Amino acid sequence: MNQLEMKKLAAQEALKFVQPDTIVGVGSGSTVNCFIEALGSMKNQIKGAVAASKASEELLRKQGIEVFSANDVSSLDIYVDGADEINPQKMMIKGGGAALTREKIVASLAKQFICIVDSSKQVDVLGSTFPLPVEVIPMARSQVARKLVALGGSPEWREGVVTDNGNVILDVHNFKIMNPIEMEKELNNVAGVVTNGIFALNLAHIVIVGTAEGAKLIK
Repeated sequence: MNQLEMKKLAAQEALKFVQPDTIVGVGSGSTVNCFIEALGSMKNQIKGAVAASKASEELLRKQGIEVFSANDVSSLDIYVDGADEINPQKMMIKGGGAALTREKIVASLAKQFICIVDSSKQVDVLGSTFPLPVEVIPMARSQVARKLVALGGSPEWREGVVTDNGNVILDVHNFKIMNPIEMEKELNNVAGVVTNGIFALNLAHIVIVGTAEGAKLIK
C-alpha cells in the first residue's frame, strides 16, 4: 500500500466523526485534500465547512460544499487536519503548506480536533524529520531569523511563498524540540512572529493513522 492510499484510509475513517447538520472545520494539505474529497459524499447532510486555507476553500466549493468564514461561527463540533510530524503525546508540527496560522485559528474553534496522518508522520521527537515553519511579518524576517539561530536552529526563508495572510515563512532546520509547549510559547513571544508550527497547546483529541494494515485510532 502506498502513501496516498494510507492517507485516503485515514481520511475515510474521519468521516465517521462528522455529524449531520453541522459545520465541519477543515485544515489544509494533501491528507486533508483526501478528506475533502470524501466529505463530498456527505455534502447534502452537512451545513458546510470552515476552511483553514484558500486552497481548501476552493476544493470544498468544487465538491459542492458551502464555505463559511471563521467569523460566521462561534464553535465547531470537529476540526479535521493533517500534520507534518506527530509525537506519541499527540503534539504536532504543522505548516508545510504555509497555512499554520489559519489552522490554529480554526482548530481553536473546535470541540474536537481530529488529526489524520499516514504512518510516516509519526516521530518520537518533534523536529526529527521536518523543519519547523514559523510565519513572520515580512519586515521582521531577518530579526526573527537571528533569534532562531540564537535558539539553536538553522532558519531558511521559504522564498517565493507568501501566506494567505500576506506574510513569509521561515523553516527552522536542526531543531530538536524536547519541550514543545515551552518552545511554542517562547517563539510566539518573539516580536514579528505571527505564530509557529508547533501544535502543543492545542492537542489533537484523536489521531487517525493510515497504515498498511488499515486505519488505526489513537485516543
